[in-house]
Amino acid sequence: MSDEFEDIYETYKVLLDAYTPADAVKRLEIMGVAPGVIRRIRERHEQDVITIHEAEEPHFVVHANRETWYTGPAPKDKCWPAIVSRLEKAGWSASSIESLDGASDRILSLLSHPKEKKFSTRGLVVGYVQSGKTTNFTAVMAKAADRGYKLFIVLAGIHNGLRRQTQARLVQQLVEPNPTRWHQLTDLDRDFVPTANAASFFGRSNRAHVLCVVKKNATVLRKFAQWLKSASAYLQDCPALIIDDEADQATVATKTINPRIREILDSLPKSAYVGYTATPFANLLIDPSADDLYPKHFIVNLPKPEGHFGTEVLFGRYALDGENPEEVDDGYDMIREVPEEDVECVRPLKKADVAGFVPEITETLNRAIRYFWMVTAARRVRGTGTPHNTMLIHTSVNTAVHNSFRLPLERLRDRLKADLADPTTIQTLRDLWDDETAKVPAEDFGETKIDFDRLLPELAGVLDDCRIIMDNSSSQDRLDYENGPVVAIAVGGNTLSRGLTLEGLSVSYFVRAVSAYDTLLQMGRWFGYRTGYADLPRMWMTAELSEWFRHLATVETEMRRDIDIYMTEDKTPLNFAVRLRTHPSLRVTQAAKMKDAVKAASAYGGQRVQTRYFRTDADWLRENQAAARHLVAQSAQHAARREERPEDGRFIFRDVPYDLVLDFLKTYHFHEKSQECDADLLTGYIEKRVRTAGSLRRWNVAIVGNPLGDFDDAFEFAPGIAVQRIVRARLRTSESGFADIKTLMSRRDAAIDLNGDGSNLTEQEIKVERQRQLTDRGLLVLYPIDKVSSPPPRVKQRREPLDAEEHVIGVGLVFPQPHGEDSAVEWISADLSGVAVDIEEDDFSLLEEEDVA
Repeated sequence: MSDEFEDIYETYKVLLDAYTPADAVKRLEIMGVAPGVIRRIRERHEQDVITIHEAEEPHFVVHANRETWYTGPAPKDKCWPAIVSRLEKAGWSASSIESLDGASDRILSLLSHPKEKKFSTRGLVVGYVQSGKTTNFTAVMAKAADRGYKLFIVLAGIHNGLRRQTQARLVQQLVEPNPTRWHQLTDLDRDFVPTANAASFFGRSNRAHVLCVVKKNATVLRKFAQWLKSASAYLQDCPALIIDDEADQATVATKTINPRIREILDSLPKSAYVGYTATPFANLLIDPSADDLYPKHFIVNLPKPEGHFGTEVLFGRYALDGENPEEVDDGYDMIREVPEEDVECVRPLKKADVAGFVPEITETLNRAIRYFWMVTAARRVRGTGTPHNTMLIHTSVNTAVHNSFRLPLERLRDRLKADLADPTTIQTLRDLWDDETAKVPAEDFGETKIDFDRLLPELAGVLDDCRIIMDNSSSQDRLDYENGPVVAIAVGGNTLSRGLTLEGLSVSYFVRAVSAYDTLLQMGRWFGYRTGYADLPRMWMTAELSEWFRHLATVETEMRRDIDIYMTEDKTPLNFAVRLRTHPSLRVTQAAKMKDAVKAASAYGGQRVQTRYFRTDADWLRENQAAARHLVAQSAQHAARREERPEDGRFIFRDVPYDLVLDFLKTYHFHEKSQECDADLLTGYIEKRVRTAGSLRRWNVAIVGNPLGDFDDAFEFAPGIAVQRIVRARLRTSESGFADIKTLMSRRDAAIDLNGDGSNLTEQEIKVERQRQLTDRGLLVLYPIDKVSSPPPRVKQRREPLDAEEHVIGVGLVFPQPHGEDSAVEWISADLSGVAVDIEEDDFSLLEEEDVA
C-alpha cells in the first residue's frame, strides 16, 4: 500500500501543475481514489508546505488567510536546475545555493497558484544593498516559470545601465539554458517597443514564457500597458509575475509612473507584484487602504548573506532597546574623514557656482586615489577575486561637476607615472600603504598582507590601464565589465547610485549631501561582497555623513527586528506597521512619499535611555556638573535610604521624590542630537505617568564610577560622596565641537538597585526582575566621565581621546514596564526647511514626462 500511496501522491503533484490544490483533489475523487487516501494525500501535501513555511530563513510577515501551495522544485523542472548548474560553475558553495533555494521557495510559496481563476498579489522582499537581490528574484522567476507562470515583467530601475545589466543577467541565467522556452520582448540594447499582434504571445498554442525588462519610464510603461490591452482577450489565463527592482524608486507617489504600473497590473487578471529593495521606507509608508502597491499580502526579510559588507559592518550602529551596548560592534576601521573645508574644493556649494567649477585634488582625495592604485596593484599580486578594480568619486548630482574632474584626474595619473622613479614619491606611497594596512590587518579577513615591495612592480601597469570615466546621463562613457578586466576611476552621480554593481569597488570618495534615508543608502555602492580583498576597501567621507550612515545602520537593524518580532506574534502587513526611527537632519524618504505616514508611537516604558552625545566646551559641561551635584545633594537629604559600595565605586539613594528628578532633567543639558534624550519628552512622560497611573512617584538615584583610589582622579558630588572618574573615549568619526561615545551604560548598571547579584542577568531577566522588585520606580544613574578619557590600546583603531574641556556627566535612565496602557512619546520627522542649500535631491521629472508618440 505504501508504494501505491506514493504513486498516487506523485499523480497528485503532477495535477498541481494544471490545477489548484482544491481542484487537484476533485480530480482524484473523479479518478475513484478512496476518501481515506485523499485525506492522507492532503495531510502529506500540507506537511510539505509547512516545511517551507516554517523554514528558519528568510523571516516574513504574511496575510493571515493566505494559502501557501508550493512544495519545492520537481524533477521535471527546467529553469531552476539550469540556474543551479550556472551557479555551481561560477563557484557558488553548496550552502549558498541551498540558502538561495530555501529563500526562493518561501517567496514563491507566498504567490498565488498560477491556476487560480483570478488573483492580485502584493508583496515586498527586503534585502541588503548590493547583496544579490537580482539572483534571488531570478530564482523566484525560474521556479514560477517551472510551475506555469507565463508573463514575466521586470521593472529595472530608472537608468539604462541598470536595465541593461538586469537584462543581461536574466538572459544568461534564464533564457540561454532554455532558449526555446523563452520569448524576449526586450534585449540588451532595446527597451520595450510595441510589436504587432500582441495576442500571438499569449495564445494557447504559444507555450513559451514571455520576458520583458523595462525601465520605470512613463512613456515606456504607457506603451507597454496599451500593448497588453490589445491582447486583453488572451490574458484571462496568463499568470504574470511582476518584479519591481528598486521598488521604492519612482514607484511610490509619482504622478505618472505609479499609475502606469497599476494600469499594467489592472490589465492582468492574474498578477503577482513583488517589490525588491534594500530601502523599503517609502513602500512601508504607502496607505494600505488605498488602491496602491502597499505589500498587503506579505513582507519577506531576506537573511544577510555570508561575507556581505553592509552598513553595520562598516559604520557600526547604536544599541537597540534590550541590547547590551557593550556587545554592539563599532564596525571596521575603514572610514577616513574628509574635513569640511575640503568639500567646497570638490563640489560647488551653490548652483550659481557650477558654471566654470574646477575641482581641486585635495590631500584626502590624493590619498584616496593613490591608495586605490596601490590596492589594484596588491590585488594583481594576490590574483584572487574579480579581475575588475573600480574607484568611485561621488561629490555631486550635477553632470558638469562630474565632467570637470577628468583633466585633474588624468594629470594626477600622468604625474605619478613620471614620478615612479623618484625616491621621495616611493617613500610617500610606502608610508601610505603601511599606515592603511596596519589599521586593518589582512589576517582578520583570512588574507595575507601584501608588502609594498611586492606591489611596487605592478604600479606602472596599473597606471597604464587606469581609465578615468565620467559615467552620467550626459556622457557616453560607461563602465563596461563585459570586455575584459577593468581598472577605472568612475566619477558620477545617479547613474552609479542605484542597483548598478560596481565590480571590484575598493575605494570610494563620497561627499555628496542628501536629505533622505533611502537616497543615502542607495548611494553606498561600497556595500556588497569583497571576495579576495575584504581587508582593503576604504571610504573617504565627512564625519557628518559617517554619523548618518551609523544612524541608518541602526534604523535598518530596528526595521528588520520589527519584521522578525511581528512574524512570531500573529501579525499581518495589514495590522502592523514597521516603525522607522527618525533623524534630526534626514527625512525617512521624500516628502511626497511620507504624505500618508502617521506619527509612530514609542513608549519609554520598560526602556533604558542614555546619553551618547556631549558638547566639549567648558561652560556647557560645568552647568551639567552643577545639575548633577544639586541632584545628589537633594537625594542625600530626601532619600529613604542611602547605600554606599566603595569597593565598586557606587552609591544608591533609594525612594527619591520624582520632583527632584524632574528638576534635574529641566536643568541638565541633553545634546540636540540625542533624540531619545529630549528633556521635554522625558519630563512630560514622567508627569503623565504620575498623574494618570500613580507610577514613577519615587526614583532610585545611583552614581557609577570606579573605586576611590587617588583622590586627584575623584569627582566629588557632595561632601563624603565621591568616586573615581570613568573612561569613555569618543568615536574617531565624531565631528569637532561634540563627542559621540556611543556606549555609556552597561547591562550591569541597569540592575544596580536590584536585590541580589544582578551582574550576570540578561537584559530580559533584568526587565523581569525590575518588574517584580521595583514595579513603579524609575532609576537614574549618573556617570562622572574623565575629560581626557584615552582609549585602551585594543580599541584605538576606532576611538580617540574624549578631550573635553571639563569632566563630563553622563546620564542613564531606566523606566519600569507599565501594567496597562503606556502613555506614548510621539516621534516626528524633522522640519528640513532650514537645511543648508547644498542638499541635492533626485529629480524624476524627466522620467515622468510622456511623449505623444
